[in-house]
Amino acid sequence: MSKYTLTAAIRKRNAEGLSAFIPYMMAGDGGLEVLHERISFLEEAGADAIEIGIPFSDPVADGEVIQEAGSRALQRGVTLRKVMSTLQVQSHKIPLVIMTYLNPVLAYGLPKFVADCECAGVNGLIIPDLPHEERGLLSDALEAKDIALVPLISLTSSTERIEKIARAAEGFIYAVTVNGITGVRSGFSSDLMNHLTDLKRIANVPVLAGFGISTPEQVREFSSVTDGVIVGSAIVTAFHEGKLDKIQSLIKAGQTAVKH
Repeated sequence: MSKYTLTAAIRKRNAEGLSAFIPYMMAGDGGLEVLHERISFLEEAGADAIEIGIPFSDPVADGEVIQEAGSRALQRGVTLRKVMSTLQVQSHKIPLVIMTYLNPVLAYGLPKFVADCECAGVNGLIIPDLPHEERGLLSDALEAKDIALVPLISLTSSTERIEKIARAAEGFIYAVTVNGITGVRSGFSSDLMNHLTDLKRIANVPVLAGFGISTPEQVREFSSVTDGVIVGSAIVTAFHEGKLDKIQSLIKAGQTAVKH
């Protein structure tokens, strides 16, 4: 089986001349009882896939907003095992991407984790603290599964390293738009668009921009040079504050962003 379900969802949107939109949500923020309700809301609002964060005690890639959401979930006793069990209760039409760290996965046990991902309708994994050189730890367990191991490419990576990661990429490439952790940003580096354009030129899978994208204007800006965007902190804040209209506005901006 090829790892194409996640890629196909993005390519389908791109084939319409539009940009893909992947929202991030923290599992268990607000309680696991609302997890499927929120997934369904994002699905119906037009998301092409959903990135589901797993609360962790040492979230090195997460900014303040997502750290706080993770802390709220941890206080409710949310764990990776509980999230996976909850996801298996109800199926959804669009791909789900799990964003977690390596330690919880290893503690879970790779064979069991991969099997549960399949049962839960998970088509992608993002493990920020798994170096490219060590990806075999997971990629071997994912062999012949429809679960893509999505890589992150930072702004500080060398051209040689970017090309190496891009050649092995599955699902899509998560192009990090800032140096540092996630979180809302008011501005980005001046040479960022050139970096994203170059990355798209060498990539064999879709390139999506993420980290710091928080407004409809930024969604449209990045959508013009990539295959789509990932929005995290702004989505997490809107769910926490009950401002669902803000989420709809962000997704609508993605839905209507025309790729050049």
